[in-house]
Amino acid sequence: MEKKKQKSYEIDMCNGPLLGKIMLFTLPLMLSGILQLLFNAADVIVVGRFAGNEALAAVGSTGALTNLLVNLFIGLSVGANVLVARYYGGKQEEEVSRTVHTSMLVSGVGGVILTLIGITAAKPLLLLMDTPENVIGHSVLYMRIYFVGMPVMLVFNFGSAILRAIGDTRRPLFYLIIAGVINVVLNLFFVIVMHLGVAGVALATVISQCVSTALIIRCLMQSEGCFKLSLDKLHMDWDKFKKIAAIGFPAGIQGSLFSISNVLIQSSVNSFGSVAMAGNTAGSNVEGFVYTAMNSVHQTAVSFTGQNLGGRRYDRIRVIVLECLLFVAVIGLVMGNGAVLLGHQILGFYSSDPEVIAYGLQRMKIICTLYFMCGMMDVMVGCIRGLGYAIMPMIVSLLGACVFRVIWIYTIFQWDRTLRTLYISYPISWGVTAAAHLVCFVVVFRKLRKSMG
Repeated sequence: MEKKKQKSYEIDMCNGPLLGKIMLFTLPLMLSGILQLLFNAADVIVVGRFAGNEALAAVGSTGALTNLLVNLFIGLSVGANVLVARYYGGKQEEEVSRTVHTSMLVSGVGGVILTLIGITAAKPLLLLMDTPENVIGHSVLYMRIYFVGMPVMLVFNFGSAILRAIGDTRRPLFYLIIAGVINVVLNLFFVIVMHLGVAGVALATVISQCVSTALIIRCLMQSEGCFKLSLDKLHMDWDKFKKIAAIGFPAGIQGSLFSISNVLIQSSVNSFGSVAMAGNTAGSNVEGFVYTAMNSVHQTAVSFTGQNLGGRRYDRIRVIVLECLLFVAVIGLVMGNGAVLLGHQILGFYSSDPEVIAYGLQRMKIICTLYFMCGMMDVMVGCIRGLGYAIMPMIVSLLGACVFRVIWIYTIFQWDRTLRTLYISYPISWGVTAAAHLVCFVVVFRKLRKSMG
């Protein structure tokens, strides 16, 4: 009976029409990602409304730096997702179990390492980013408390990756709904009632993440079948770790390199003062919802491609690519341009300061209207990773986006030091990189077809 209930959460990726299943898989992922963003949005809105522009700037200024430190380990969860999906699609149950237990152990150890790095390196790294004196104290405090929650955050991400690999995106969504409500309630209590400011919103985020992580661990431990988590089976299977790392480290390095370019851009924004920083924070926070919705299609592409590769259903892979590209383009165009049209009203939730709203709109008008290109770029990356190629998309992304943006900052931006010039580097880099990834996929897929005869 329990086994049947568990099966109801899974999606058969290797048989039947694809588009409906892609949408059924993606929508809970999309809502899950948006809920995770609401953790940060609740932080930003509460501090912007009740603690002032300096606190708002402080919370926003840590985002790029946090991503820089975290992305390497989040990349490993991508490796776990690809490996579990491949083994699950190929019905290799013992391999799935070994991968699950290795992955969960890696997530816990990685979280502890990140906590130590975040607490000790917060202030020197924020100083390197030229964080203003009136903001840096709040930024350091927020970042240190936030990094205390890294072990539970990584465990949740790895647990979610395992469930995605077997076709389950609904239960992580349920857990995030519960945690999201807790986060919002605690934000309001800690900031308005307890007057804890940025410390309050950081504490609320960590506590809510503990709840969602406890729920996903309980889910895996009570599951039936090869992906069941047993604490006595946690061990480091070095063969599985090497395979996870072969895919995950390049993915993580790619994410970290993107974050380096974003740290440089954040540093450039910091030079325009705390009001511009607050507007940039609010604008980028709104964009985050559009990006997360599109990124859910990227995660779908990874899982569907990986399972069909494991099940040797090569004929379905091309269809997966085309339908995911179409789906992500529609999401990006509708949500991105919708955010711009409603930008003034949406940004009003973050701050009542007209100048902050104006800065936020300036960013959104440039980035959100063309955001669909970023989604298409990520889908191509996901399909290539799903086929087991990790180094290629990392190198292409490094050159097409990261190096390009760094060069842009030190050349074009130096000639015309305006926020408009800074922001326009994003859509140009997306277009160039997406085109390069498409060429790489065609080459890889042709090689795959030749190898299968």
